[in-house]
Amino acid sequence: MRALVLLLTAACLAGAQHQALIDYLERRLLAIEDRITLWHEQTTRYAAELRELKQQMVAQLDNLDKEKESLRLNLDGVGARVDRVEREMDYMETQNGAPPCVDVDDKLVEQQVTQVKERNKARYAQLSDCSEMISSIKAMKIVKKLGGPKGMWTKDVGGASGKVYVLNGTDQGTVYEFASLQDFTGSPDDASLARALNLPSPWRGTGHLVYEHHLYYVSDQLRVLKYDLRNSSLADSAVFPAANHVPVYGLTPETVIDLAADEEGLWAVHATRQNLPRISLAKMDARTLDLEQSWDTPCPTENAEASFVICGTLYVVYNTPQPGRSRVQCVFDVNGLVSGEEAPLVYFPKRYGAHSSLKYNPREQLLYAWDDGYQMVYRLVMKPKLEV
Repeated sequence: MRALVLLLTAACLAGAQHQALIDYLERRLLAIEDRITLWHEQTTRYAAELRELKQQMVAQLDNLDKEKESLRLNLDGVGARVDRVEREMDYMETQNGAPPCVDVDDKLVEQQVTQVKERNKARYAQLSDCSEMISSIKAMKIVKKLGGPKGMWTKDVGGASGKVYVLNGTDQGTVYEFASLQDFTGSPDDASLARALNLPSPWRGTGHLVYEHHLYYVSDQLRVLKYDLRNSSLADSAVFPAANHVPVYGLTPETVIDLAADEEGLWAVHATRQNLPRISLAKMDARTLDLEQSWDTPCPTENAEASFVICGTLYVVYNTPQPGRSRVQCVFDVNGLVSGEEAPLVYFPKRYGAHSSLKYNPREQLLYAWDDGYQMVYRLVMKPKLEV
């Protein structure tokens, strides 16, 4: 009997220990589950915070890139302005000596002025073989009436080709090439005798140029394009390195950049918002389309209708909003050898129209003009640039 009691007591104790172990294991498992749940919540929160931080970093990097680009553009602009100021200071130093401390005799002043002019003559003779400027316009000839009120027509101003090129309108994409001036004058109004050349992109304005078998023109994206007329292909293109373009001529607002050529090469007449209301002039490399040098002229854009360059001298032609008699009213010489006071006020023959383009041909000494749909030529009378 005693043995049975002991056996039952031992069994009860063993059952109680087993239940206590089970309860302990259940509590540990619940604790582990709670820790796992907490870990998942923390991991989810950390992942969300990491994504948010990554988005913030990407946004910050984008802002930094934009600020970097803006700073680079500002630095480029400041550098260009500093270069321009340095050139102007160098020019002023060469033109204006130190102010005298004593009174100078008038004869001595005249002698010094004469010496400066002689030095300018010698310096210009070394820089260029071109030494002429406009004296007057001798004659006008109306060649034909073709196309709309605005456009451009010309020959190859850099070669001896007799071909005639017509670009009708201010936003088209087809150039008409005539084999000769006779074909141009003898063709009907639909230009059926011409070869049509379709450009890779439309032009803008009337500031085009044919120079050494290539058409140079400004596209509607304000890129300077060089188109080979011999094989009808795009030879090169470049972004004109000046920002904030505005129309260069107040009376021809479609033209933003006017390309010109003379005895010294390729030029670009343009205007920017920073230099308003003045016209700027730039010398370009016809081969690479690089900008070699730039000048700010005293010529205003208001009431200007066109311009041309002869021997490194810019002649800006002005008119009135209601077309009157055109005149060369502002002259700028890049070598400082011709001042506005010395240049004659040249009037065009009495014809009350408006020029949308003027292209100078150095070989013929003619101006090819587009005047309200009429194609005209002006014969120029020249004189020595440094004539005393």
